[in-house]
Amino acid sequence: MGLLYTKMKIFHFMEKIDSLPKNTDKIMAPIHIRIKPTNACNHNCSYCAYRTDNLQLGADMVKKDHIPRQKMMEIIDDIEEMGVKAITFSGGGEPFLYPYLLETVKKLSRTQVKFASLTNGSGLTGEIAEIFANHGTWIRISMDGWDDESYSKYRRVQHGEFTKILKNMENFKKIKGKCLLGVVIIIDNMNYLHIYDLVKKLKDIGVDSVKIAPCVVSNIAEENNKYHEAIFAVVKEQINKATSELVDDNFEIFDSYHQQLETFEKKHTWCPYLQILHVIGADQNIYSCQDKAYNFEFGLIGSIKDIRYKDFWFNDKNKFFKINPSKHCLHHCVTNEKNKIVLEYLDADKGHIGFV
Repeated sequence: MGLLYTKMKIFHFMEKIDSLPKNTDKIMAPIHIRIKPTNACNHNCSYCAYRTDNLQLGADMVKKDHIPRQKMMEIIDDIEEMGVKAITFSGGGEPFLYPYLLETVKKLSRTQVKFASLTNGSGLTGEIAEIFANHGTWIRISMDGWDDESYSKYRRVQHGEFTKILKNMENFKKIKGKCLLGVVIIIDNMNYLHIYDLVKKLKDIGVDSVKIAPCVVSNIAEENNKYHEAIFAVVKEQINKATSELVDDNFEIFDSYHQQLETFEKKHTWCPYLQILHVIGADQNIYSCQDKAYNFEFGLIGSIKDIRYKDFWFNDKNKFFKINPSKHCLHHCVTNEKNKIVLEYLDADKGHIGFV
């Protein structure tokens, strides 16, 4: 298994990187798109950033929104024509509740576009599980609880949902397709003592990769750090134990617990990743990123409700520079480190690049 989580993937697309600066007129297709097909969800997670009033994410989200079938089929046609490399379905809501997801991934399976999904795992059954197993690249299931009782408390679902989702994952692996099965464990001050046991349980049922990440509780970095400070050492101890005892050639643990607890301050004034990876929302709006989705004030780039996606993308390069991270992105950002690497590459003095 190669590196699944690495900041260096973009450097396999050098022509795209070189097209990014303001002083070039070339607009190339994005590499990766996140599509949020629906805002409906059958879980009600207590920490969900889209449904928590004190976080900026999802400020303007309408829960009933979903991408109309005809528009979704049009988007898939456009991204295939444009040469987009990959799509991830995510929330908003639960992608597997989208009524046209099966038709969408069947259509994608006949293209060269790779596809994946974030999900709570409750709908990973039947024909759509077969399509993902045989044609998808990866599935990543979000988890928090470590047994039926705790899981129900986190997500306000009926008792037994945790066991059902573990069974869905186990059955998914039995299909023996090529799709990698991952889990992200969201760490907070209730589950931090159960990390090792949960990771072991996930490995035992056949999960390929586990990502461990902190629950984001505030738009203010210092408040997040204060929240996690009391449990940080214990979390690291459990991650290290799991890594030393459970990782092998077929099972990966990616420790993202430290990476998201840095300052939210940004020094750069434009965002390269806006042109590399952005979001199509269930409201048919284009947002700069997953950390600003459904935020009209700072994250909205435009709408494709009355225009084809490909026409919107190529019609005006100025829209890619309307967001200034040093002013508009003083919050959690999953692409911050990637942006800094790309900007450092682009800022290298051309007269000195030979002195490697």
